[in-house]
Amino acid sequence: MRHLLDTRTLARADALRVLDVAEDMRDTQSREIRKLPTLRGKTVVNLFFEDSTRTRISFEAAAKRLSADVINFSAKGSSVSKGESLQDTAQTLQAMGADAVVIRHGASGAPQTLATSGWISAGVVNAGDGTHEHPTQALLDAFTIRKRFFGDDSRGRDLAGLKVTIVGDVLHSRVARSNVWLLSTLGAEVTLVAPPTLVPQDVSAWPVRIVYDLDEAIDGAPDAIMMLRIQLERMNAAYFPTEREYSRRWGLDAARLQRLPEGSIVMHPGPMNRGLEISADAADSPRSTVLEQVANGVSVRMAALYLLLAGERETTHAEEDAR
Repeated sequence: MRHLLDTRTLARADALRVLDVAEDMRDTQSREIRKLPTLRGKTVVNLFFEDSTRTRISFEAAAKRLSADVINFSAKGSSVSKGESLQDTAQTLQAMGADAVVIRHGASGAPQTLATSGWISAGVVNAGDGTHEHPTQALLDAFTIRKRFFGDDSRGRDLAGLKVTIVGDVLHSRVARSNVWLLSTLGAEVTLVAPPTLVPQDVSAWPVRIVYDLDEAIDGAPDAIMMLRIQLERMNAAYFPTEREYSRRWGLDAARLQRLPEGSIVMHPGPMNRGLEISADAADSPRSTVLEQVANGVSVRMAALYLLLAGERETTHAEEDAR
């Protein structure tokens, strides 16, 4: 794997490869010493043009647990705030000898530009670009679903036969887009639920069913229901009347939680707007996988960085280390 830019073009075999390697990485996280020597001598740069806490920390933890050197770069307070271009920043990182660049950017397509421009020879991981994609979030979500439903028999398994419902601000959500493509590639049946104003204009090519009523979607007995954060910072128009009205019609409250099928799980990519898209009852219930998603994110990102930087050459040795 040279880069990880999206899930739309990620082959099923490659997706399963990441998930299976993440299983090995997860096994190491319960040890007293969590570090592996796999990426010793490699340099990973976290290049964040947008604010993020959990994603940046997750990538930093993943790289450090693989013994890589980590450089955290924030656009605020850097030369970027003085007008430096992405090209100039990339060429600076190239001169520093970066082996992998994890980039989060407000412009859709920025990671693709970085990966294909020739400005840098490092592997590129998309940590979220505009409203385009967030592939490692989708991979950790798929990993979490697979672990909950198949447990220790997860390796090599896809998600065929499972029904996943994604609810909320699909229009602005790169998490939703990445999950639609990945979950469908892995065989899951995906349903999107949102107010009509928060569904992208043309989703005819998306392998999903669109429903505008959350109660109708719950009647469809989903195995997993994923509540998306309402991105108030991107709401420059009146997409719904009031927050109270949104919560009443599209929020996962205690009553709707009770109506979910036995064994179904509740997911959220975080950060959560408690009381808006998800109630405290749902967020803190035994069905909730929110904290599992955070923990699994480190394992999945370890797998992604390993596959980018160690590749097939060191597969046997690295997986032996992990085991």
